[in-house]
Amino acid sequence: MFGKAIRIFRIFGFDVRVDASWIIIAILVTWSLATGVFPHYVAGLSKGTYWWMGAAGMLGLFASVVFHELSHSLVARRFGLEMKGITLFIFGGVSEMEDEPQNAKTEFFMALAGPLSSVVLGVACFLGRAWAVSAALQPAVPWLLFYLGFVNLLLAGFNLIPAFPLDGGRIFRATLWRFKGNLHWATRVAAHIGSGFGLLMIIVGIIFFIRGQFVTGLWWVLIGLFLRSTSRASLLRLEMRMVLRGQPVSRFMKADPVSVPPAITVRQLIEDYLYRYHFGIFPVVDDGRLVGCITTDELRKVPQDQWDDHRVRDVAPACSPENTVEPSTDAIDALKIMSRSRKTRLIVAAGDKAVGVISLKDLMEFIALKMDLEGGRRGPSQTG
Repeated sequence: MFGKAIRIFRIFGFDVRVDASWIIIAILVTWSLATGVFPHYVAGLSKGTYWWMGAAGMLGLFASVVFHELSHSLVARRFGLEMKGITLFIFGGVSEMEDEPQNAKTEFFMALAGPLSSVVLGVACFLGRAWAVSAALQPAVPWLLFYLGFVNLLLAGFNLIPAFPLDGGRIFRATLWRFKGNLHWATRVAAHIGSGFGLLMIIVGIIFFIRGQFVTGLWWVLIGLFLRSTSRASLLRLEMRMVLRGQPVSRFMKADPVSVPPAITVRQLIEDYLYRYHFGIFPVVDDGRLVGCITTDELRKVPQDQWDDHRVRDVAPACSPENTVEPSTDAIDALKIMSRSRKTRLIVAAGDKAVGVISLKDLMEFIALKMDLEGGRRGPSQTG
């Protein structure tokens, strides 16, 4: 879903990151509030006041989305789910899970936590506004609190729409899952409804276009496209996990990987290996022993005019759990490592021997072939 996200801070053990697309939204929200919304509803303030209200409103929106996603993450952790963190992007935020919830109860309470937290925060903002009015604070304060209260209730209401993967769609999936005991069937139904709701939003957006409301229509279309793509991706991700679960990495790896000796120069590595094979990682092997793993990340740190001065042994670190797995490792765990490290290839090592390489491409090709051959006649596939 995301590109290179920027880590902002850490709270309760969760990293909060911001995707570059959120920065665009932050600028647009600040500008819209400062030049349109607040001047329309509270007149007579200085331009500087409107701009600090806009900035405060944007930061409040940021905090509200983090609070919403943090509630999901805390409940998920309470039920034993591993969370990678929280990432804000152009359409809001997402709590990144390592795996699907173990049962319908976990899914239900985890999904419900977000909207409930937004309602609580929204009510708190409205109560704060009432206090600000009674205390006769300057008009900017109660209007800012009113905006944040309204935004949080809107956030809760939108997320309760039963369109997967919105919170309401997850609650709906949990209900279906509990009713029939089949996660795959429940996900398929919820994903189709989410995709259909996304199509409806696209149609509404086109109507706005026809009526000349270009910006409003654009947002409806973009959100509709987002819902359709994420609902399909969620179903595909579940089916991928079902196909790979219990399968060892040794089944998919390519044996006898291309390895590099530690004595060659960085220039030789780049020109004779990297430019030839186009791999992002190579095992470094000395006399049959795996002594390190060299990636393009390490090579970027070496200035081009020093490529002849450094040898592979000088820049290659020892292999780590972020780039190396054992042949018996579950393919699902390998996929999680790729997702967490944002790498598409892992070295397969048995002791001090590099026995193979597993790539995301190999896994995806197997999944596509298996689903193409078996998808049409697959029965109930996962229960909860």
